[in-house]
Amino acid sequence: MQEVFAQCPGPDCPPGSPPRLTIISYFLSNIISFALLLAGIVAVYFIIISGIKLITSGGDQIKVHEAKQSITYALVGLIIILLSFTIIKVFSVVTGVDCNVLGVAC
Repeated sequence: MQEVFAQCPGPDCPPGSPPRLTIISYFLSNIISFALLLAGIVAVYFIIISGIKLITSGGDQIKVHEAKQSITYALVGLIIILLSFTIIKVFSVVTGVDCNVLGVAC
């Protein structure tokens, strides 16, 4: 028996087959994975830049305060990014949807 396009079960359908709604979950998973990765890179970048500002502040209390504040904000952002994996897992369990972030099953 030959498989027809209407029977294609998932995103691994042959080329030229019509798109299916199941592809939306893969698309959103890729967008979320990219956003989390980009946010993590940006947070680490801000931590490094703020560390450089702290070192080059020359003892100026205002610059030291601003650099420490930037480091604090970047670390809080990084913690939120890491906690987002937990949040996604909770939503996955509540909704019953399979979870896959950055290629890792939750």
